Amino acid sequence: MNENTSLLRFLTELRKRLLFSLITLALCFAALSFFANDLYTGLALPLLKRLPEGHGIIATNLTAPFFVPFELTFVASLFLCVPFFIYQLWMFVAPALYRHERLMIWPLLLVSTVLFYAGVLFAYFIVFPLMLGFLTQSVPQGVLMSPDMSSYLDFSLKLFFIFGMMFNVPVVMLVLITFGIVERETLVKWRPYAIVMAFVLGMLLSPPDVLSQTILAIPLWFLFEIGLVLSRFVAVQKRLQQTKD
Repeated sequence: MNENTSLLRFLTELRKRLLFSLITLALCFAALSFFANDLYTGLALPLLKRLPEGHGIIATNLTAPFFVPFELTFVASLFLCVPFFIYQLWMFVAPALYRHERLMIWPLLLVSTVLFYAGVLFAYFIVFPLMLGFLTQSVPQGVLMSPDMSSYLDFSLKLFFIFGMMFNVPVVMLVLITFGIVERETLVKWRPYAIVMAFVLGMLLSPPDVLSQTILAIPLWFLFEIGLVLSRFVAVQKRLQQTKD
């Protein structure tokens, strides 16, 4: 009887949190739908500024001009609702966690969300201008560059996701150290490889000039260094906990 009651309470709470999340997402999507075309224009602005005069983004599919902006609007709604989703998830799982687990997980969720947003903004304001400027200037003679609006949306969302995840490197490092998967000393030894990797990514994701590659690589390297600094406190806390035990 107790087990059935607990299961029912668990399912009821889960349904409530999911319902709150879906209602919030629907309301956000409904509100943003009035600005669907403006949202797409804002997303396309870094490319539109760099296309030759008289050129623009095209639609190769008859329904794309209608559906693509709403696809972006749905993604934007998810993006804006992430903090609320995380709060609902936290309210669902927090009662089952120990106090020290709550003190550790909540800051990680918060920092991870902020870093993901920072990665998206970095991609839009730094990476897009560099990459799109290079791509539009390297078009062969006689080729007219008129990207498809659906392809540009897919390209943009992939870059946003990649940089959002890359900016979570410090959080990943803290999780690895906290759960004993990797020692902090090992990550310190990996620093030279991390620097090389940052510049390799800078080379792959930016135009072939040293300045652009450096502008992209330094923040990635900086994120690794932030992870090392924060991991020092985690390592000290783990040693103190082991001493108490």
